[in-house]
Amino acid sequence: MNIDFNKSDGLVPVVIQDDQTLEVLMLGYMNQEAYDKTVAENIVTFFSRTKNRLWTKGETSNNFLHVKSIALDCDNDTLLIKVKADGPTCHTGDRSCFNTSYNHNFIFELQNIINERYDNPSEGSYVNKLRNKGLNKIAQKVGEEGVETVIAALAETETDLINEASDLVFHLLVLLREKNLNLETIAKNLESRHQ
Repeated sequence: MNIDFNKSDGLVPVVIQDDQTLEVLMLGYMNQEAYDKTVAENIVTFFSRTKNRLWTKGETSNNFLHVKSIALDCDNDTLLIKVKADGPTCHTGDRSCFNTSYNHNFIFELQNIINERYDNPSEGSYVNKLRNKGLNKIAQKVGEEGVETVIAALAETETDLINEASDLVFHLLVLLREKNLNLETIAKNLESRHQ
C-alpha cells in the first residue's frame, strides 16, 4: 500500500471496524512502524499520541484486534481495518468506543453465535438440539414461526409480533447455517435484485 504518512506529521487515522457486524469499534493512529508491525503480526498496533510510543491494542487487557483486512482510502491517508475482536474494544468495557446504544448489526453477531454452536456443540444449547433433529425439523420450525408471525401481525399485540418475528429470524438463521449459507449471501442476492 502506498500510504501517505507525510500529510499529518507521520500519522494516519485508522478506523477499526468489526469484520462481521461492520460496527465501528474505535479510531486510532498509526505511523509507518505501527503499520508494519500490524501487518507482520496480524494484530492491530497503534502509535499512541499520549504515550508517544507503539501500543498494541490488548497488550494489557488481552482484548486484541485480529486483522481480517486493511483498506486504504482514495486519498491514501486513512486506513480502514476490519478485525475480529477478542473482547470489548473500549477501555470502559464497552464493545465500541462510540457508546452506541445497541449493536445495530446484532443479527450478524447472532449468526456468528449460531456458527460457533455448530462448530463447537454443547449439550444444553438450543441450536445443538435443533441441529440434532435434522434439516426437516429446522425447516418445520421456520414454517411454524412464519405462521405465528402472520397471526401476530393480524390479530395480536405489537409485542407479540416483535417476539414472533424474532423467533422467525432466529430459526431462519439456523436453517441457513444448516444449508451452509449465510446472511452475506442473502444480502448480495437482494442487492443484485435491487439493481
